[in-house]
Amino acid sequence: METDLNTIHIFKTNIGTIDSNSIAHQLLSNHPQIQEWSIDCEDVDCVLRVVSETLKPEEIIKLIRDFGHACQELS
Repeated sequence: METDLNTIHIFKTNIGTIDSNSIAHQLLSNHPQIQEWSIDCEDVDCVLRVVSETLKPEEIIKLIRDFGHACQELS
């Protein structure tokens, strides 16, 4: 099963680390509209990738900013 590239949203964040007990990890993992997500904490931009068929980039940015992190869509 291939992922539609239009459903992959990519963001620059300031999330340096994320562990399985953090609120951000719990919310992203349990969000009903997020199929997959990952953060590349080794990348200088701490790139967040979110796969969602229904969420818009603005909604994802708001979720991340609500945790107190910076988040900007990359094109």
